Amino acid sequence: MRRTYLGEFEEVVLLMVAILDGEGYGVTISEALEAHTGRIVTFGTVHNTLIRLEEKGFVSSELGGATAERGGRRKRLFRITALGSRALQEIQQLRQNLWQLLPPDTLRLGGI
Repeated sequence: MRRTYLGEFEEVVLLMVAILDGEGYGVTISEALEAHTGRIVTFGTVHNTLIRLEEKGFVSSELGGATAERGGRRKRLFRITALGSRALQEIQQLRQNLWQLLPPDTLRLGGI
């Protein structure tokens, strides 16, 4: 299998899509990222990232029902795919393996 690499922001967006489990769309994903990471993100940045992740096959989307609060517009809901799930698992394993290689005192701050 050819490995597709994710950037750091793509990874956190993909994680948030997985966390929201099919209930995430651009606005809720943006809000959740800000709430859980403290990182200010724009809707446009998240939207573009979701489109990229969909093109790579890591997420799929479908239109939800129209709502009055959105002026009758439908939400595009995102869900992680099997490929996206596998990619996150591989990234998690890679990071765990690298952390295991880190010598114990490497990150110790001077004087602490």
